[in-house]
Amino acid sequence: MSEQEKTFTLTNDQTGESCKLAVRDGTVGPSVIDIRNLYAETGHFTFDPSFTATGSCKSRITYIDGDEGILMHRGYMIEELVDKSNFLEVSYLLLYGNLPDKKQYDEFNHNITYHTMVHEQVHHFFRGFRRDAHPMAIMCGAVGGLSAFYHDSLDIWDEKQREISAHRLIAKMGTLAAMAYKYAVGQPFVYPDNSLDYASNFLKMCFSVPAEKYEVNPVLARAMDKIFILHMDHEQNASTSTVRLAGSSQANPFACIASGIACLWGPSHGGANQAVLEMLDEIGSKDRIPEFLERAKDKDDPFRLMGFGHRVYKNFDPRANVLKKYADEVLDELGINDPQLELAMELERIALEDEYFIERKLFPNVDFYSGIILKAMGFPVSMFTVLFALARTVGWVSQWKEMIEEPSLRIGRPRQLYVGSAQRDYVPMNKR
Repeated sequence: MSEQEKTFTLTNDQTGESCKLAVRDGTVGPSVIDIRNLYAETGHFTFDPSFTATGSCKSRITYIDGDEGILMHRGYMIEELVDKSNFLEVSYLLLYGNLPDKKQYDEFNHNITYHTMVHEQVHHFFRGFRRDAHPMAIMCGAVGGLSAFYHDSLDIWDEKQREISAHRLIAKMGTLAAMAYKYAVGQPFVYPDNSLDYASNFLKMCFSVPAEKYEVNPVLARAMDKIFILHMDHEQNASTSTVRLAGSSQANPFACIASGIACLWGPSHGGANQAVLEMLDEIGSKDRIPEFLERAKDKDDPFRLMGFGHRVYKNFDPRANVLKKYADEVLDELGINDPQLELAMELERIALEDEYFIERKLFPNVDFYSGIILKAMGFPVSMFTVLFALARTVGWVSQWKEMIEEPSLRIGRPRQLYVGSAQRDYVPMNKR
């Protein structure tokens, strides 16, 4: 049966009227009911708060099966990409649809590497922020402000300009993130080093100072690279949907990515790994772990075990399985004697042996391990979401680019169920 022949019949129980809606199949995953003609045929809209049962677009980029714990980018399993690729190779995959050959990779690597510097006047832009400004506040302003510096790539209908903007955003996001960190700690900005790979360059811009020689630790650079890959894209999450909605208005790409950063800043989205460390602070010591695990089992207790389970993944988070290996490598390499990190490892061990969490498949997720790694590397908690934004920029740009190239592009316009007052007569102020 062809796609056009598959239908879903919706019947009004009161009037007996029915409406046939087309059923669309994806490559994998559940089919969808196409409701675009629903209002025209029935006079009704659907009601779906938070859009949790609504497919807002067609996409070829990322597929998630939460029940089976599957995450794929362009058909490749995330575990294989992390094991065999690096950040820029996967970036190319998301942007262009296929893994690059040697020539394509070298050209892409060159384009990104030689776009990492930002306009010198951007330095003055940073100094307009208070010294104690949150790094995400700085990133919102700095990324949106790039449109004031790069006027030659703002025509979204020009394929070449779209590509240049995509390259600039991926390249400069690391530089801006490092500048946000340096500004927060009161150290001088460090210029990019074109001899280094993306992750190593980022670490050097963050942690080197002009007064001392800095050597990038390859174990930390490798872990950083894997964290970037694991956070690159995650289908139509809140920030990605925000970027698409902003892009549907034909806003410039820098403004669209800034909107995604603003959405990611929310603690329910990008702040999950920060919440893990705050939870560890609340637990305080290893001997209190059993007490807090019992509290986590109590539905009436407000305490929640952060970093365990996932809204999308009902089995396990495939990103966490991969990242645990690198968390262990980083902690072994640094030999850190940090009570909070030791507490995290003990919490992981005990929770994974507890039947309550095993039965409910409440396993550590990617946020649990990424928070541990980033803290071990020396990043303050305020930078965690910035690093998330750096990695997710690749996904945002890829999703924006895909949407702009869609022939049926229209501005987003969700509907609503109005529950306010019906029409009222105006009463003059002296009679109210």
